[in-house]
Amino acid sequence: GNEVDGVRHLGIDDGVVTTVSETPLTGRDVIDAAGRVVCPGFVDLHTHTPTDLGTYLAARSGITTALELEAGAYPTGAYAVDMVGRSPIHFGASTGHFAVRAKVVEDADEPCMVHSGRLFRAGKSFVIPGSGEQLTEIARRLHEGLDAGGLGIGLLLDYMSRAIDADELRMIGEVAAERSAPIWTHVRRGAAGDPAGLDEMIDLSLDTGAPVHICHINASAMGAVDEWIRRIEVANAEGADVTYEMFVHTAGSTNIGVHAFRSDWQERFAITYADIQLAATGERLTAETFTRIQEQEGGATVIHHYMKEEWIRSGLVATDMIIATDAMPCFDLETKSVPNGAGTHARILGRYVRDEELIGLSEAVAKMALYPAQRLEGVAPHFARKGRLGVGCDADLVVFDASTIEDRATYLEPYLEAAGVDHVVVAGTPVIRGGDFLDARPGIRQLASGPVSA
Repeated sequence: GNEVDGVRHLGIDDGVVTTVSETPLTGRDVIDAAGRVVCPGFVDLHTHTPTDLGTYLAARSGITTALELEAGAYPTGAYAVDMVGRSPIHFGASTGHFAVRAKVVEDADEPCMVHSGRLFRAGKSFVIPGSGEQLTEIARRLHEGLDAGGLGIGLLLDYMSRAIDADELRMIGEVAAERSAPIWTHVRRGAAGDPAGLDEMIDLSLDTGAPVHICHINASAMGAVDEWIRRIEVANAEGADVTYEMFVHTAGSTNIGVHAFRSDWQERFAITYADIQLAATGERLTAETFTRIQEQEGGATVIHHYMKEEWIRSGLVATDMIIATDAMPCFDLETKSVPNGAGTHARILGRYVRDEELIGLSEAVAKMALYPAQRLEGVAPHFARKGRLGVGCDADLVVFDASTIEDRATYLEPYLEAAGVDHVVVAGTPVIRGGDFLDARPGIRQLASGPVSA
């Protein structure tokens, strides 16, 4: 690529990079980044936390655009509705198939995963296959959501395995292909590492021409991550359009009441009760406490430790890997979640780039900024101005100290902010300056038709 690793001076005006100069510039307002890395702000394709705490932690780790693409929203504007005009970073969502389905199959309003301060409820639309008439109506509403600016189609396939049959999947693929809209999918999970769920989505891309993006490939492939990536590369060479992302923590997180924990989860995740931790207290579960909590409070967040560090390293070096957080909803400091939302990007730059030298700095930045922005360009052309810092690009950038950047978040203290991020600029406005978080709210909702500041 045309990556630049050298000393430059950036001029920014009205939210846009106007000059990239080898000689110093003068301006009304100057940020001294001497001895620091200046790079495009990170673009997170996978977050579930449109809250003050969530956006604060994201900004602290250098994320300037955080998108809810896996689950999405319907109506499109329902996502992060209370962050409009008051988010420090850019935000946006895909059109959420699950939310469309809830409306069509059971006339339920569950517009996004987190809405009005609560988590969505999975009803019968998660288990009942759709009739032909319903599929027509789901397709119509998917188009409607994309017309309103949805950034592709969010598809929670694994959670809705019993409900989504071949006809419905093909219909989704056809809508996606017609609209150049990526399908952001959590594939159906088989026993540990089984690629059947991946193959199903690869075939959909080959058959319909739909762009497909595999969410958290590390969590779905587990020990078979290399084999999954190999299959994707072979398929792409044959004309498929499949991309993939990973996060860099070794646990997943969800509610204890979900379908995945109702049946053969010990086989699927290759874990036992002791590998499951209650997020609220950090307590490890037993057969007895697991059953009791599942019966009494199915909405309790649990952290299931099932991935191995070597799977992460293996995925991280893959040429086209995109980095995402899969940040789970965090509402306040008392209600614990996973550390992904606070630490993913800093962990890569500190642990894997600096300490282990597993990947290079430019490569890491591409995986965190350029590649995710490029994945969105087909459906949202203005993302061609994000993830890079040339003249005419959006002035979303992060300045960090490569020698001190570090992920401090842990499973017991998940909201410890990243260290070493000195400045973060969003749409030309500093939101972090000299390590201080400012009360600036320049974040704009990102839509396929272009960002709107309304």
